[in-house]
Amino acid sequence: MIENSDFRIEEADLSCKFDVKLIKDFMSPLGFDFDEKTVEYSAMLYNLNDDIVGVGSYHGKILKYLAVAPHFRESGAFAFMVTHLTEKVMVNHQQAFVFTRPENIVRFESLGYNHIASADPMISVLEFGYKNINNYKNYLHKVKSHKQETEIAAIVMNCNPFTLGHQYLIERASSENQLVYVFVVESERSAFSFKDRIEMIRQGIAHLKNVVLVKGDEYVVSCATFPNYFLKNEMVDTITKKQAELDINIFAQHLAPALGIKKRYVGTENYCATTKVYNEVMKEILPDYNIEFIEVQRREIEDNEKEYISASKVRKAIKNRNTEVLYDLLPKSTLGYINNHGLIDKVEQVLQKSDARH
Repeated sequence: MIENSDFRIEEADLSCKFDVKLIKDFMSPLGFDFDEKTVEYSAMLYNLNDDIVGVGSYHGKILKYLAVAPHFRESGAFAFMVTHLTEKVMVNHQQAFVFTRPENIVRFESLGYNHIASADPMISVLEFGYKNINNYKNYLHKVKSHKQETEIAAIVMNCNPFTLGHQYLIERASSENQLVYVFVVESERSAFSFKDRIEMIRQGIAHLKNVVLVKGDEYVVSCATFPNYFLKNEMVDTITKKQAELDINIFAQHLAPALGIKKRYVGTENYCATTKVYNEVMKEILPDYNIEFIEVQRREIEDNEKEYISASKVRKAIKNRNTEVLYDLLPKSTLGYINNHGLIDKVEQVLQKSDARH
């Protein structure tokens, strides 16, 4: 228990139905649907009369379900709760993120948070910590080419795993531009690890001399900027669209200017509703930043013009032990990497346990 002169904070026991009910009963009238399975820590804020006046949670680096009773919002309750949660997160991480409504930006900025981007009027993302987006921009400066290229494109990929389709899209962009930056999603929420994914890409594009691989960190389709990307969800809601908008705004406002990017390539999306809406939102937003949106028809499976190559087909084949299909979907470099590192068995076990989309 933590106290100051006006409030005290008590950690909730998320395995206790009574504590979970207290949080849900407090948050429901404020428009929150609390799900204890999506957080690792929750706390309740009490006033001197032992009334709950605020709650807050976090998962990993992200503050979640943070709410203060309306008649206590001008008191020190909000600052007390945010400071408590931030300090807890910073014990294990160098940074903390929070999603909030744009009207709350000033409140968080007064507590040391920095605004990264918004998807008005619903979502803003802010960060706090020793590590921040300026560190990532310094990294981008280190990987940036200084050969004075003018035709510069970007592709964002998860590559779970790297397929003939991914290779085709990169080759297309490479042939049409002087330089291509391939941002690789770094969040460890995929069947294949980031280390394996980026190495498969590296081997699959070794013949392309104008392509630079870039680590996505927390700012490219990450659990911080676009958490719904990693959920198996056929229904695309407003939150998913706004998360997509937020992620794209971060790319357009911070990443593209740092590297001089003028184009962004994507493959047509035939299978994943979330990725499809992401592409649609991108098509709307990027022209506002003078970034050309280029959609390339997804590569077809050889001898089967009605079927397209996708990483989801690869994962399904591995899960079902239908490895013969992989020869039609993967470059020789990926096949060799998977076999040499014994990844079929490892990934199959992950897929049997996981409901994740990506």
